[in-house]
Amino acid sequence: MVFVVASSLAFTATALKDKQNENVRKEKMQNILATIGVKTDRDKAEELYKQYITQELALIADGSTDESVQAFKVELATETKKPIEQQRFPLYVAEIEQEKFYIVPLRGAGLWNAIWGYIALEEDLNTIKGVVYDHQGETAGLGAEITQAWFQDRFVGEKIFNAEGKLMGINVSKTNNDPTGLDKDDHEVDAISGATITGDGVTDMISERLTHYIAYFKNNTPKEEVPTLDETLIEEGLEQATEETTIAYQN
Repeated sequence: MVFVVASSLAFTATALKDKQNENVRKEKMQNILATIGVKTDRDKAEELYKQYITQELALIADGSTDESVQAFKVELATETKKPIEQQRFPLYVAEIEQEKFYIVPLRGAGLWNAIWGYIALEEDLNTIKGVVYDHQGETAGLGAEITQAWFQDRFVGEKIFNAEGKLMGINVSKTNNDPTGLDKDDHEVDAISGATITGDGVTDMISERLTHYIAYFKNNTPKEEVPTLDETLIEEGLEQATEETTIAYQN
């Protein structure tokens, strides 16, 4: 009886594996699209993804593109365990009604386990269009609230660079002086009550991941829209990312 049950379970798992992988692939497309305001169900995800995502780039830390790597297949869960110089950084370029958006995958550490998501920037490569977050084991009603629209909406319109072109990221702060979110130049959003460590994880995740895109942003930022990114800041950011990529990002 045990053999029969075990065999049945093994067969079922094998038979469903392709379907499960396909669902994961389409869910990824849904999340990428959600950051630019395109909501869809799983059945239509691939059609809309092909319609709006015009480029999939696998970047090297110097801002160049590795044409040998398929960006969509890069899994940050394993990629972030590699040395910085060996990592590839996926970037998705979307176009809606002649407006471009740039979508960066994120991965970091929450209170209990990994957190991840996507952040979309407007064409100025500075203003946040939208974000999506998810988690593996954050506390229900506390850290797990990062998946809720009311929290993710706080990031819309915030700037990731300051006036001098320094990457500031977004600080999820319980001491935020702008709880209504009207100030979009303060690089802060209101934290979730009782979820300080998860909020800190979101803060660190955004800064750590975006640091690796600075060189690309410098080469592609419309100069008339945002300040020129300082070369020294780029070098300092890359050095800091190399030093601070710790076990916290290796979940």
